Amino acid sequence: MAQKIAYLDCHSGISGDMFLGAMLDAGLSLDALKASLAALPLTGYQLLAEPFADKGMRGTRFAVVPVEQEQPPRHLADITALLQASTLPPRIRDTALAIFRRLAEAEAAVHGSTLAEVHFHEVGAVDAIVDITGAAIAIEMMGISRLYASPLPLTGGHVQTAHGLLPVPAPAALELLRRVAAPWKPNPAEGELVTPTGAAILATLARFEMPAIAIERVGCGFGQKRLPWPNCLRLCLGQAQDLLNADDNEAPDSDWVAVIESNIDNMSGELLGGLMDTLLAAGALDVSFTPIQMKKNRPAVMVTAMCPVEEGDSLAQVLLRESSTLGVRIQQVQRLKAQRIHERIETPLGAMVVKIKRLGARIISAAPEYEECRRIAQERNIPLEEVYRVAERSIESTIIRQRK
Repeated sequence: MAQKIAYLDCHSGISGDMFLGAMLDAGLSLDALKASLAALPLTGYQLLAEPFADKGMRGTRFAVVPVEQEQPPRHLADITALLQASTLPPRIRDTALAIFRRLAEAEAAVHGSTLAEVHFHEVGAVDAIVDITGAAIAIEMMGISRLYASPLPLTGGHVQTAHGLLPVPAPAALELLRRVAAPWKPNPAEGELVTPTGAAILATLARFEMPAIAIERVGCGFGQKRLPWPNCLRLCLGQAQDLLNADDNEAPDSDWVAVIESNIDNMSGELLGGLMDTLLAAGALDVSFTPIQMKKNRPAVMVTAMCPVEEGDSLAQVLLRESSTLGVRIQQVQRLKAQRIHERIETPLGAMVVKIKRLGARIISAAPEYEECRRIAQERNIPLEEVYRVAERSIESTIIRQRK
């Protein structure tokens, strides 16, 4: 099936309220949002959503209204415990946790502290918790597989925070978006248009690109400020155009990953082998070494590690800490992936697990699993090559021919 994607036109910035307002205006059910948020062990707030119009544009203005003004101090551990204690589906809970963790990492960097020491002020309040968890809920309920965003408005002025009067963008918001190389455009407005909550949502979930999209619905989420232009976040929802003409039976999966690279010319093979093990244990999806030539024609190795986007910074820290390199390169890339499944088949040598490559419903190929073949070769005391031949014949007769 074609993938549903969304594009955020952030011409007037983004906040958590504006994001949810745009989602509601594009078709998200307010009752369904309330029901999902009820899974959080959190009270003391009301959700308000109303139609709103400004300068000829119409949309929805959403707000989380705290009933209790006093907010307890919260750290990342408190937010994590709250989400872990909820009955939210794991995927929604993990997305919300990823947003909060990225926000905590930015706060720690700004204040020169650790994740455990970071004290959430505004973003630890009830309204921010609801906004961030609501964003994770909205992405899941709307079936959005990829989120894109436009450049952001770079404004001047100051914003009042628990730390006092700070320049905008607020330090945490700027750090969040610096880490993902978010593009900015000068804007004449004074005051905060990109909030830390909005920045955390973008830094965790969005790619700053303009996608090829067949737009089906448009939603506008309005902010509270009065500006010379409509103060709204526009959400364009539709199908990824690059997949519209693909055969649905052969559609690949798609995701984004962080690719971390570094050139190293002063580590032995044994140390590089240990580095690979360390990177894989730290969460890398894949690690590879490429022979290269560096300055003065010195032989060297380019280390390449791939991981989920949200783990890119932490894995880069592992590479810096565990190797002799002085610097790393990080980029985010899109992957198209064939589906891979494992299936147990009967062979003359007994039951065996094989791996099958598919594109949608179509089987492209199948191959023996090495560990299975080695196990059988050892149990029967026969050459490994012979086990492979038997397995390949069984695959041909039971999988490939029968499913063509």
